[in-house]
This record gives sequence, structure tokens and C-alpha cells, in this order.
Amino acid sequence: MVRLLTTGAVLIACAFPQLGRAQRQAKADVRPQAIASQRRSAITEAVAKVSPAVVTVQTEAVQRVTNYDFFFGQQSRDQTSAGIGSGFIIRADGVILTNAHVVAGATKISVAMRDGQTYNAKLLGSDEMNDLAVLQISAKNLPVAALGTSRGLLIGEWAIAIGNPYGFVLGNSEPSVSLGVISATGRNLTARSEGGGVYVDMIQTDASINPGNSGGPLVNAMGEVIGVNSSIYSPTGSSVGLGFSIPIDRAKRVADDLIAHGKPRQPWIGVRLTEPSTDPGDRSGVTRAAVVNLVTPDSPADAAGIRKGDVLVRSRERALRNAYDWEAEQLELRVGDQVPLTLRRNGRDMEVRVTVADRPEVTAQRVSVLRDLELVDVTAAIRAERNIRTAGGALIVSVSQGVSESLGIQNGDVITQVMNTQIKDARQAKQVLESYSGRNRIRMYVERNGRILWSDFVIQP
Repeated sequence: MVRLLTTGAVLIACAFPQLGRAQRQAKADVRPQAIASQRRSAITEAVAKVSPAVVTVQTEAVQRVTNYDFFFGQQSRDQTSAGIGSGFIIRADGVILTNAHVVAGATKISVAMRDGQTYNAKLLGSDEMNDLAVLQISAKNLPVAALGTSRGLLIGEWAIAIGNPYGFVLGNSEPSVSLGVISATGRNLTARSEGGGVYVDMIQTDASINPGNSGGPLVNAMGEVIGVNSSIYSPTGSSVGLGFSIPIDRAKRVADDLIAHGKPRQPWIGVRLTEPSTDPGDRSGVTRAAVVNLVTPDSPADAAGIRKGDVLVRSRERALRNAYDWEAEQLELRVGDQVPLTLRRNGRDMEVRVTVADRPEVTAQRVSVLRDLELVDVTAAIRAERNIRTAGGALIVSVSQGVSESLGIQNGDVITQVMNTQIKDARQAKQVLESYSGRNRIRMYVERNGRILWSDFVIQP
């Protein structure tokens, strides 16, 4: 009996160590998998889904720099500058979406993939007003970012910014990820930030957006692109938790137009709004209504019966509380849309339908001057829309960065006079400017915001 108990005790004692080793072995096998499972989350899955489609956009810009030397006189040379940003693939055949300011003025554009492979890129089109551009590379079967919607975003939901901050300073082309939340929607930026576009109805996030992130995607927790990272507001130049992204619904519309037409289509109905005074104690600068100050003759608004003094109350499903709301709504419209507008006139609301058209300067015939300028005639519609005072003239609709900086001119300026010649239209401006090529210093006058400015320069042959 004792022997049996002893034997049994020994047997039991021998069996338990064997069972313990088996359990420990099972735990050893399961634990890494359990930990790996716990490490995965909606965020990591979203990043894994989108990051293969994120690219680095590299640019080169060649500018003609003129210096004056006491002994040798005026000397000119080419100066090359490099830039970098981000983008993401929206079609498997190599179509890429990025910011317009990333590729502005570039004479060469290249795209680096996640694995470091680099392609030369072609600019299909750029929309500076919306700060968006579309590129094309010669490649097939590329990973594509899933595009979601920017409608119905929830304040406080996860937001993931993916891009290449500071470019290759970090040593490779693998995109970086920063995490935050949607801080606000419908933000209107009244001050200029990194880009030069019109920043209205933007998505605000506290996910860090740093230099080089521009053009990368803002992604939700489902791995869908909801915005295009565009700018930051910062007193220091680095991220302070105030990042802004262009809503993806607007970006998709602009991308479609650039792919189809090679140039932006700018929705326009022909009204200019005034900004009524705010309450005496309100220093926010936010206006209280969208009041029509001007209706361009023969414009869609004119045809719909809109008058000066009308208040725009609603467009489609958007309430119009101020001029920023209307500006944001225009960016969401498509040329050819028939838009229901609610007006308030003499205290009564009324409904009208307006057919959206291109801005007059978009459809006008362009005249190229010395490969650096594109001009159009100042028509009656353009004069009324832009409140141009000078009779005649040539409107600058495109100017290279180098010429803009050296001459101090910009898009929207109206060339009114060159030396002693009054400019009547774009074709005359071209003839006069090209006739001075290689000659002495000339003076050109332009109208800008109702003021006459001038610039002295020499046109190199």
C-alpha cells in the first residue's frame, strides 16, 4: 500500500514535469502570434493598404539669373534649384496626384517609388487655384490608393498623414506616417501658407504635416484617402498640429478635368460678393452674409436673373453664410452643372437655376510671348469680373516663376503699356515685347488691383 502510494507519487511527480514542458512549449509557440495580433490595428492595416501607392516627387527648376559686374557688365547664367514633395498613385497605369506648388516652375520632374525605383514624370496638368497637379509615369500594374470621400467626416476620427517629410534627408524613399485626428472640417484659411492656392473648405488635422509631406494622402482608419495634404499653419515653419488637406471629393473632380482636358476648368457663374460689416464687437473678420455686389453682363448669373443686392442663401445642399462658403462651393461645382440657388431678395426667398460655365479667361484664346508668358484679351466679361479699370490691355494668365520673380509681375496683372505704346490686346502685347528682344532696357506698365505698376527689364535674345 505504501509502496503503491509512493510509486503513484513518483509517477505523478514524473508526469507533471512532462505536462509542464508541453504547456510551456505551447505558450512559447502562441505568444509571438498573440503579440503580433495585438500589434495589428486598424491604423497599421490602413497604412499597409495605402503606403505602397505613396511616392516621392523630385523636381528641378532652371532659372536665368542676371548679375551686374563692374568690369564685365551684365552677366547671365542658368541656375538650377531642386525641390521635393509627395504624391500618390490614383491609376495603375502611372497617374499620380500631388500639389501644384510641389511642381510649380519645374523643368524636370521625377518620381521615386517606395522601393527606390525612379521614373521620369510628365505633367498632365496643374490647377494652381486648387493647388493640385496630375503627373504620369511610364509604368503598369502599380499599386493604387483607394479613394474614399470627404463628406460626412467625423470630428475626432483617426487621420493618418503619409508622405516624405524632408525628402531623402531621412535616408530612403520609404514613406513616413504620422497619426492624429480630424480636428475640423470646412476650414477657410484667410492667410497664405506653404502653397499659393485658395484654401477654403479644408480638412484640419493635428497629424503632423512637415515640409516634404505636401501632396501626400490623408487617410482614414479604413485605408481610404480622404484628403491631399497641402499646407500647415505654423509660426516656426514646422508642424505645430495645424495641418490642412484638400478634400478628396474636390481633388477627384480636379484630377478628372486635368486628365481629360490638360488644364483646369474653373467653375464660374459671374457674381462677385461683397463683405458686409461685422458686428461692432466682433473682431473675427467673418462676414455674416453672401451679398451679391456685381453681376457680370451676359454671364450665367445674369441669364438666371440674379441681381446686385441679392443674398445667396443656399447652393444645392450647402448653406451660404458668407463669401468663403460661396468660394468653397464654386470649387465643388463642375462646368455644365445646373445648380439650384436660393436667393433672398427684399426679405423673400426665391429659387433660381444657374448653368455653371468656365471662367472667361479659361476659354479665351491664349497668346504665348517669349515662352515665358501667356496672355489673353481683356474682354468685357473679364473686365467686369476682375474690376479692371484700363480700357484694352492684355491679361497675364500664365507666367514662369523666373520671369515673375525677376520682373515682379504675376498672374492676373494686366499689361497696359510697353514703353510709349498703349496695349490694346494680347496680340499687340506679343508684337511689341518681342520687337524689343535684345535691345536696350524697356519699361512695362501693368494694372494690379486698380493700381498702375511698372517694371524695367531687358529681354535676352
